[in-house]
Amino acid sequence: MTTETVEYIRYRVPEDRSAEFLAAYTRAAGELAAAPQCVDYELARCEESTEGSEHYVLRITWTSTEDHLEGFRKSELFPAFFAEIRPYVENIEEMRHYKPTAVRGTGSSVPSLYTWAGGADAFSRLTSAFYDKVLKDDLLAPLFADLAPDHAEHVALWLSEVFGGPPAYSLTQGGHGHMVAKHFGKHITEPQRRRWVNLIQDAADEAGLPTDAEFRSAFLAYIEWGTRLAVYFSGPDAKPPAEQPVPHWNWGAMPPYRG
Repeated sequence: MTTETVEYIRYRVPEDRSAEFLAAYTRAAGELAAAPQCVDYELARCEESTEGSEHYVLRITWTSTEDHLEGFRKSELFPAFFAEIRPYVENIEEMRHYKPTAVRGTGSSVPSLYTWAGGADAFSRLTSAFYDKVLKDDLLAPLFADLAPDHAEHVALWLSEVFGGPPAYSLTQGGHGHMVAKHFGKHITEPQRRRWVNLIQDAADEAGLPTDAEFRSAFLAYIEWGTRLAVYFSGPDAKPPAEQPVPHWNWGAMPPYRG
């Protein structure tokens, strides 16, 4: 599981110093962007102003609390960062680290990839068409010689959950580690991986999944990510990962994989 931590720093800055405060953080952000311990950052200004002052919240996601305190703060980047924000330390109202909880999700203003694709029926059609092609393919058929009758159904549940659907795979099969374990000892080759990618794209066309650029780029990004992990975990040097939940893919991109 990730060890990421989120630091929140709340500022109350006199209104007449607001512009210089923003300018200072614009410069200081360069040091954050260069820090390997920093995942992302955002400075937000409160819309409800208090007479004579402006309220800001700086959110920084660190790879871990230790990486922030022992890594960034003791790095060569920190002095330049602190020199910019030092004049505003007295304006800090809170500075703490927070661990994300399992209470998270997205609203309905942007549909999930699962909903956009057409829901459970779409992924069922996808895996049915895909494994029909796989079993007829000279390169991939040997990998699936002992294919269980319900394999396509389980993969449909997996893909549905990955792309934002109900957690049916997690509830009936397990998390990421369960899926990864199915690849141990398979010794998947790069030509086989590439064929897998090509066939599932053909199956997506056949199953009638959306063809818009945004959906297909996100869909293919996951297929590339997942199949490359499958190759790794099928190899002789693979080590089982720590127990992890099913990954949740969205319209953006995944961060670097940490086992």
